[in-house]
Amino acid sequence: MNDQKLAIFGGPKVKTTPYGTGKRFGLEEMKELTEALEQNTLFYHSGKKVKQFLHDFNQLYGAKYSVATSSGTAAIHVALGAAGITEGDEVITSPITDQGTLIGILYQNAIPVFADLDPHTYNMDPQSIESRITPRTKALLVVHLAGNVADMDAIMEIADKHNLKVIEDCAQSYLARYRGRLAGTIGDYGCFSTNDFKHMSTGDGGIVTVNSGKEEDFHITHAFADKNYQRFGTAVVRDLNYLAPNYRMTELQGAVGIAQLKKLLAICEKRHQYGERLTNGLKGLKGISPHQVIDGVWCSYWFYMLRLNESELNCTREEFAKALSEEGISCNAGYIPQVVYMQPLFQKRQAYLNSQYPFDLTGITYEEGLCPEAEHILKTAIRIPVNEFFTAQDLDETIQGVRKVTSYYTQ
Repeated sequence: MNDQKLAIFGGPKVKTTPYGTGKRFGLEEMKELTEALEQNTLFYHSGKKVKQFLHDFNQLYGAKYSVATSSGTAAIHVALGAAGITEGDEVITSPITDQGTLIGILYQNAIPVFADLDPHTYNMDPQSIESRITPRTKALLVVHLAGNVADMDAIMEIADKHNLKVIEDCAQSYLARYRGRLAGTIGDYGCFSTNDFKHMSTGDGGIVTVNSGKEEDFHITHAFADKNYQRFGTAVVRDLNYLAPNYRMTELQGAVGIAQLKKLLAICEKRHQYGERLTNGLKGLKGISPHQVIDGVWCSYWFYMLRLNESELNCTREEFAKALSEEGISCNAGYIPQVVYMQPLFQKRQAYLNSQYPFDLTGITYEEGLCPEAEHILKTAIRIPVNEFFTAQDLDETIQGVRKVTSYYTQ
């Protein structure tokens, strides 16, 4: 049929109208910012906004304790420091992630170890995790990618068996749930990012949940984000027993966070609906593996990533992505260019300029093929954006576009 001729070959585009857009910030944020400025202080301990932001976050998450930080990267470093991760310790994590997951490990002079991933959820495979455990292993840093929660029951069982700390990287997974529990409340610590590329934004910022419920653990975590100063009550204790960074959140970030948090439920619900709509629209399509969510998981879809089975398609991943783009469908070939351990930092084993420390503590190396499933995911994935401002028409046209391109390349 003529209307099925691909746009890249001169046929009609599936999508000819712009994607829905909207404003993330408005009068609600302005009100909170004005109040913050009227305090005559922007320091978190003296003002009220960061405290209110954390209170509201704790209420939403059912958390007893949480700590505000300057970024999601900082949140992970704080959790690692509070957990006692130190020189030569090994921390098992995901090879498909942002470097923000890894920075804190190396700043603690610990060593990242990479577990392979499930081919369809893109989260850490519990069997691979267990196979990477050594006497040096001290923590599992679990990345819940794209709003999709990892298999936490299996992971927590492994952690309990080997006496390991579990830190959840929830930067892309606000309000995602695993069998009734919110991501970030299952492990020992949950780490969140509030930078501009997350479900809610304070420009930059982060939060650490302290899930033991112990006041002592909260105090250690809180201090680790603030140079190890103890700021509880009116007194400030400056006795420094070990090194800790300055990762404090400002009152301006906290103020915006208060307003953003009130929008979060609606944002995540809309993204969930759109992600599920994509999966339902792509089910059973030859050559396509939809983004899989395991039973009992509620996904808040920071993005949607499908995979191509090139043996069932007469095109490459790049050709498929180009054809889809020509149909007016926003997409990217892959997610990140390569698994993180193929980056120069790991290939040169150079965390610090002109040094191979801490890698030389174990002689660890990172070769291509270390996590074959993760490497294959990145070579066969198509990433499709999901946004709360999209319209139902946007989603329907995305599904039509994928189906049209797939139909052409499976003839």
